[in-house]
Amino acid sequence: MQIAENKVVAIDYTLSNTQGDILDKSEAGQPLVYLQGANNIIKGLENALVTKVVGDRLKATIPPEQAYGVRNEQMINVVQRSMFEGVEEIKEGKQFHAEGNTGPVVVTITKIEGDDITVDGNHPLAGKTLVFDVEILEVRDATADELEHGHVHGAGCNHG
Repeated sequence: MQIAENKVVAIDYTLSNTQGDILDKSEAGQPLVYLQGANNIIKGLENALVTKVVGDRLKATIPPEQAYGVRNEQMINVVQRSMFEGVEEIKEGKQFHAEGNTGPVVVTITKIEGDDITVDGNHPLAGKTLVFDVEILEVRDATADELEHGHVHGAGCNHG
């Protein structure tokens, strides 16, 4: 069975940057399982997997526009330390949920200078070209519930 819209797909993957540094990978025996066509994974990888079948291996290089987008400098802001009232530890690299102009976003502290704290609302991989080494492990039809909910059901799904 080929990967196509509304198929459930299980893959093993290794994600690297263009320098070959490993950024993420699936754990042995714990593949990434997603619903093709439901925006469960980045668009560039989803497109690269169309028509592949179980046993196929591929290397896909995904530009930022098809991954986590280009960096948006308007998503970098300096806020006052008082905005973190009640937070025990404020340090570079720490992430927080915040309310942005278009809804909730995750921001990362990138610099601390006295009471000025620089936060970045870009995804950590925004602006990066990503390289995926992938092996297709399973392709099956999605169930009616999975199609209705827009994601795969099974281990780790916690809604009724």
